[in-house]
Amino acid sequence: MKENDRRRFPRLKAPVFCRPAGLRFHSAGETLDIGLGGARIFADEQVSVGAHFELELVLPDSSTIVCNAVVAWIEPLPAGSPARFDLGLRFTDVSEVDQERLASVLDAQ
Repeated sequence: MKENDRRRFPRLKAPVFCRPAGLRFHSAGETLDIGLGGARIFADEQVSVGAHFELELVLPDSSTIVCNAVVAWIEPLPAGSPARFDLGLRFTDVSEVDQERLASVLDAQ
C-alpha cells in the first residue's frame, strides 16, 4: 500500500471486472482490488494522472455498473511484470443504487 494512500473505503479482492472505453486494460480487466471509491488495475497503455474515462464494472452475476473514473495514480512496473503499468482509479459518479449493488458484492468477500 502506498504511504500517502488515504482511502475512504477499504479495498478488497472481489470478482469484479472493468471494461473501459478508450483504455486497454491488461488481463481482461480483472481488478487487483476494488472498493466503493475506486479500484486498482493493471494496464498496458500509459495514461496521465487525472485522465477521465467511462468504466463498465461487471459483477459476479453478470450485471453491470457504468460509472466514470479518474486516474488517481500510475506507476510503471518492472520488466517481467504481468503488465506495463499499475493504475489507481477513483470512481467519480456512481449512483446510490449502484453503490449499494457494489457494496453487496464487496460485503460478500
